Amino acid sequence: MAEQRVAIVTGAARGIGAATAKRLAADGMAVGVLDIAEANCADTVAAITGAGGKAVALGADVSKDDQVQAAVAKVAGELGAPTVLVNNAGVIRDNLLFKMTEDDWDTVLGVHLRGAFLMSKHVQQHMVEAEHGRIVNLSSSSALGNRGQANYSAAKAGMQGLTKTLAKELGKFGVTANSVAPGFIETDMTAATAERVGVGFEDFKKASAEQIPVRRVGQPEDIAHTVSFLVSEGAGFVSGQVIYVAGGPLC
Repeated sequence: MAEQRVAIVTGAARGIGAATAKRLAADGMAVGVLDIAEANCADTVAAITGAGGKAVALGADVSKDDQVQAAVAKVAGELGAPTVLVNNAGVIRDNLLFKMTEDDWDTVLGVHLRGAFLMSKHVQQHMVEAEHGRIVNLSSSSALGNRGQANYSAAKAGMQGLTKTLAKELGKFGVTANSVAPGFIETDMTAATAERVGVGFEDFKKASAEQIPVRRVGQPEDIAHTVSFLVSEGAGFVSGQVIYVAGGPLC
């Protein structure tokens, strides 16, 4: 019987992260469920363990090196060496450029980009030792530019550059790195965007769906399915790629 893979999913308390953590557990992996506060992870962990899987809750600010190191060490100690990493943690601080504060900029770049850097840096040690690893970084269609999201767009474009560099540096150790760029996904974050622009969420979703070729907005599970493939054994020759999961082409 093959040794059970161990994954860490950041921002896994809800939305895309929670769906991804549950999917990887269903795929047979033990999962480190990480969010800013350990208590926030309770529902995701309960869903995994209730279905017969293995999971541990982790509280960490991914932009803080000491907290990242402690979280990775906890996973290694309780579940085993992590060889799958999904960098999903994110926040939004949307505003037009002339209104955006330095804190708005630093917070978003810190969680998304610095967080992915720190998590990848500390988990790759286990991957290199195992001569096997899978890293998936969550980008976004906003990487192509989006009004009111200079910080978020910059961070998500940066995730794509980080992904391609990791693929080149780590490939010789049996590690792949890919990026998933969601389009409109129904989450608390998109609900917050609707509130920011002053539109009811149902109307916001309906208007968005009309612009998407498949005529619906995405669900967190749509992203989880794509991540599941990218971290699978069968995806070993797919690396350095950015996959837009948006219901159609974006250009």
